This record gives sequence, C-alpha cells and structure tokens, in this order.
Amino acid sequence: MIGLVGKPNVGKSTMFNALTEKPAEIGNYPFTTIQPNKGIAYITSPCPCRELGVNCNPRNSKCIEGIRYIPVEVIDVAGLVPGAHEGKGMGNKFLDDLRQADAFILVVDASGKTDAEGNPTDNYDPVEDVKFLLNEIDMWIYNILTKNWDKLARRAQQEKNIVKALKDQLSGLNISEDDIKIAIRGMDESPIKWTNEDLMELARKLRKISKPMIIAANKADHPEAEKNIKRLKDHFKDYIVIPTSAEIELALKRAEKAGIIKRKGNDFEIIDEGKVNEQMKKALNYIKDFLKKYGGTGIQECINRAYFDLLDMIVVYPVEDENKFSDKEGNVLPDAFIVKKGTTARDLAYKIHTDLGDKFIYAIDAKKKIRIGAEYELKHNDIIKIVSAAK
Repeated sequence: MIGLVGKPNVGKSTMFNALTEKPAEIGNYPFTTIQPNKGIAYITSPCPCRELGVNCNPRNSKCIEGIRYIPVEVIDVAGLVPGAHEGKGMGNKFLDDLRQADAFILVVDASGKTDAEGNPTDNYDPVEDVKFLLNEIDMWIYNILTKNWDKLARRAQQEKNIVKALKDQLSGLNISEDDIKIAIRGMDESPIKWTNEDLMELARKLRKISKPMIIAANKADHPEAEKNIKRLKDHFKDYIVIPTSAEIELALKRAEKAGIIKRKGNDFEIIDEGKVNEQMKKALNYIKDFLKKYGGTGIQECINRAYFDLLDMIVVYPVEDENKFSDKEGNVLPDAFIVKKGTTARDLAYKIHTDLGDKFIYAIDAKKKIRIGAEYELKHNDIIKIVSAAK
C-alpha cells in the first residue's frame, strides 16, 4: 500500500482522484479529508502479450494497447501540520492511518503558495515542508519506540534479543525484523545504554528503511514552481523528486472519459473538435506545453517508481499451460503478480496457494520452455508454470 502524505492544500486529494478516479471531496481549506480515503490505483508495465504475439485475457488486471495495468492500494490521509505528533490538527490519528503503508508519496506545493499549515501565502519554501513532514514522521516513530523504554530495554537485555523486543514495540507499523537489524547496526549491544539521541537516530533510520518516500513536487504547472523544484532536487539528493500536476492529470482523465481526447503515452490528440470551445482549446494547448516540458504529469511516474524503485518490485505471470501461456480455462496471461526482487519460484508457488508451495516439484520458464528449480530468482515479466504434487 502507498500512503499519500503532506500538509493541507497541496493537492493530495486531487492526486488521489487522479490515481484512482474515485471521487473524494476536494476543497481549498484545511482538513477537507477527515477520514482517510482508500482506493485502487494502477501501476503500469509492458505486457508480454506483444512480445509473444498473443491476445491476453487479464483477470486480476487490465491490458490496454500492450500496457498492463495492475491494481494497488493507495491511502490518502488528511494534511499534517507542524506538531502533528503532539496531536495538533488531529495529527496522531492521521499518522496512525499511515501505519500500514509500505512507502509514501510526500506531496508538497511546488508553487510556494501555501504556508506550513496549508493557508494561502506567497514565496513559501517547499524545502521547509519536506523537513517538517519528515520530522513529524520521525517523531511519531520515536514516540512509539520510546513508550515504556526502560522496561523494554531491561527485558531485551535479559532475553538477549533486542530485535524481537523492538519488533514487538513497533508492531502495527509494518516494520520487519530485517529492517530493524539494518537500523541497529553499529549501535551498542546493550540497549539500556542507548540515549535519547540514539533512539531519535534509530527512529530516523527506521523511517528511511521501512517507509521509503518519493517527493511529488505538485502544482508544477505554476509559473513559480520551476525554481522550487530545482531547490527540492538540490536539497534532497537522496530522494526521488518528481514534478507533478495532479490537476492536469485529472483534467486529462476527465477529458478522455468524455470522449474529447485520446491519450498517447505522454501526449494526446483531440478526437472530437465539436466538444472543444476556444477556452478549452487554450487550456489543452497549455497542457500540451506542460507535458512536453516535463514528459508527462508525473502522477503515473510517482506510483510506478514507488513500486519498482522504492519497493524493488517486479511483475510475473503464473500460468498453467506453458505452451499457450494460459490458465486451465484458456485465459492467456490471466494474472499479473507484483513480487519483491529476489522472490523464488517456490515463493511464487506459496503466493498462489499454500498446497502448491508445500508440494512444489519444479517450475517451468514458459518463455524459454526450460525447467527451473525452487530457488530460481524470478525476473521481471517472467511467465512461470508451477509443477506440484498438489491436486
């Protein structure tokens, strides 16, 4: 799951709508989003159907002109303000809504037209937004980490298992034992010696490892955005910074749905001139200029890079007939699975069904028509048949 996070009025709800096409209330005032919106977005990946010269019949996803659209969950919570970890602006509730997110898209206002609390202003530096938002999430993790710390540290010392103790303490935050092992590397083996500064640094490391982020420099179509996007890229070199315009993406989706335009990659053509008046034509020309400048609206790029770059995911296609690339009903390339790089053929079997994993014999690379073993690491766009003793 991807979490959309940011202060109020940066365009998070518009981005949510652009990603999911699910109507969410959009308004220019703080705390429009009181309950978290959850919806389905789609990551995109070239479907093997064209490479293989077959017509696919997707079941768990959809294929449009050779591009596979694979559903993923997105959550948009209300805007965070400075002091959210202390409960300001219902901050703790909103932070808690993000517990299950695997990665964040940090949405900032690249136009510089909203202050730290989301109110209209001029010349606000979005670099400050990123700093305070990262600090709020760090403090949120720190507060959970340090609750009854002395008792936890003593127990961990006695049991000689700090990783398990931290995992228990952070349960619900979707932080794995592997994440914890990496984060505590180099720290004193005795947790009772850890200072508040050590714990604060640990919270930062846990956030970086377990909640990776993309910075969406939204409202990039504003005249003052370009200089701010450069500042964000210069200041946060360790992060992916993507110029975005959620408003333009939403306008394009609505125009396409209305049959006015047809999108072609990162461009579009008008297909019904009769529906386009002079004002709309001017707006569409403005949008064309933006798309040419940035190579797209950035919205699809955000969700794709969150999965493929931040979370190290690949797409694989399990089949039952390796010759027809189909399931037993004859559906060609029916399912697209998103799995972590390093996932093995046996791991895939377990994802499909426990019995397939338990009684795994071998797998077949359907493209190459070769047998592969249980420990074979899957590659992006692999098509795999699992051979199992399971009935």
